[in-house]
Amino acid sequence: MSDLLFFAFTALTAGGALGVVLNKNAVHAAFCLLLSLLGTAGLFVLLNAYLLAALLILVYAGAVVALFVFVVMLIGMQGGTGKPTGRLATVGAFLAFIALLAGAFVTLTREPLPPPVLANMPPVGAELKLYAYQLFTTYLLPVEVSGFLLLVAMIGVIVLAKKDKPEAKA
Repeated sequence: MSDLLFFAFTALTAGGALGVVLNKNAVHAAFCLLLSLLGTAGLFVLLNAYLLAALLILVYAGAVVALFVFVVMLIGMQGGTGKPTGRLATVGAFLAFIALLAGAFVTLTREPLPPPVLANMPPVGAELKLYAYQLFTTYLLPVEVSGFLLLVAMIGVIVLAKKDKPEAKA
């Protein structure tokens, strides 16, 4: 049953990622991103990482995707015909595909990692308390600054993408 769920969540994640890349409509691409994030959260649940799954759903699926959808609808970028790709873009895509195939080949042909020694692993609760303490003390300022920079970047994109409406002459 676990293997079936793994393959289902993997297919959902990969299918959503393909939908993001191949979709011409930006709103549909954002919803495909939501599907991909939900599949990733399902994979986290299979790994017994419930906190990461919940955070992924709350932060990324709940906030970031909703923000993407609202920003796309606000600036009116629903999709359309783009410029035809040139020869350089086609060659770059082909090289990226070859690199992806090479990475998959190397991953599939290497020997599996040895299983971890469970005696040396720390308890889970101690790691979470340490992580939370560092996040809210040592790394609080960098997290807040990066959030502020993302907000400024979003506002800049909205201002730059805003279409100038011609003023009505009286």
